[in-house]
Amino acid sequence: MTDEDKLQVDHIHKVDVHKPEEKTPLVGDTDTQIVSKEAEKDLDLEQPVPLDTSTYLKYISLVLLTVQNALLILVMRYVRTREGDMFLSTSAVIMAEVFKFTTSLVVILIETGGIQAWLKLLYEDIILEPIDCLKVSIPSIIFVLQNNLVYVAISNLDAATFQVSYQLKILTTAIFSVLMLKKVLSKLQWASLVILFVGVAIVQMQPENSKKTATATEQSQIKGLIAVVVSSFMSGFASVYFEKILKGSRQSVWIRNVQLGVLGSIMGVITMFVNDGEKLLQNGFFHGYDSVVWFVICLNSLGGLLIAVVVKYADNILKGFATSGAIICSCVASIYFFHFQLSIEFTFGAGHVILACYIYSKFVPETLPVLPTTSTTAGS
Repeated sequence: MTDEDKLQVDHIHKVDVHKPEEKTPLVGDTDTQIVSKEAEKDLDLEQPVPLDTSTYLKYISLVLLTVQNALLILVMRYVRTREGDMFLSTSAVIMAEVFKFTTSLVVILIETGGIQAWLKLLYEDIILEPIDCLKVSIPSIIFVLQNNLVYVAISNLDAATFQVSYQLKILTTAIFSVLMLKKVLSKLQWASLVILFVGVAIVQMQPENSKKTATATEQSQIKGLIAVVVSSFMSGFASVYFEKILKGSRQSVWIRNVQLGVLGSIMGVITMFVNDGEKLLQNGFFHGYDSVVWFVICLNSLGGLLIAVVVKYADNILKGFATSGAIICSCVASIYFFHFQLSIEFTFGAGHVILACYIYSKFVPETLPVLPTTSTTAGS
């Protein structure tokens, strides 16, 4: 023990001698306060605060969601504009639905803990509930059509423009939530929706020469924009309708995803024969498939799981950051990989959209639950 430590111990002992009884120190008792603060400081150094596991999961899921949102659009753009045999987008939508309900079945199996209980639950909640399944058929059909329109849009718009424009789904989801679920938005949220709409409109005003990239397929900006707008409206309506069904039933979200996936696969097959029946009979279902196409399908179908983790461990503000981060990542990656030329109009409009996403997520009324997104229910 050093001389300095001995002096400190002697000083503490002197304080104890003058104070035989323990009592709360007076305001002017500076010696006791100094010793108390030093003791607390020593305890803080000796006992580090353990990090909560949920904190790790919150930020890990946030990073993964940001990467998934940006990577999905970039890779989809690549596979739809590269040279070589083109795969059927309608078949990719079907496979995404198959992956979605297969993953949900695995999650239900893990939750039930056995094959017998798993089969019993599926029999009682799906087979014995045909009317309930019919209710899910409406959002299921809409989600399939919407996912097909996303492929049309990304085939005609560059990744950055699509990423910004597709945030219109926030506007449509909010409007349908107010109309169908009687939800209340704050004044700042309404203001953010106006900013969002203005930002998307400004992005569409960018010069034509700033968006030209070397692609192997013919593109139409008007066709892509129409596909984005229609898919955004479909996304908003289907998401809110699905939320309304969830609130009025005893089935879990995983059971609902199984119903969505099975019905969506059936609807996807019908859509494929209507739109690409001749190509299907000529080339086959998996024509043009490779590892990159399978990667897109996995990203598309499993993205909803990341949303579920973020909703559970994070909050709405962090989801807004994930959306904004995905927009920025898509823009930067488009410049390097797709020779996208950044214009003043695009920069100004994208800035409006990023600001709107943050404000909408930040100023949520305390009694207002998190609004659903397409990714939550459709995995897109």
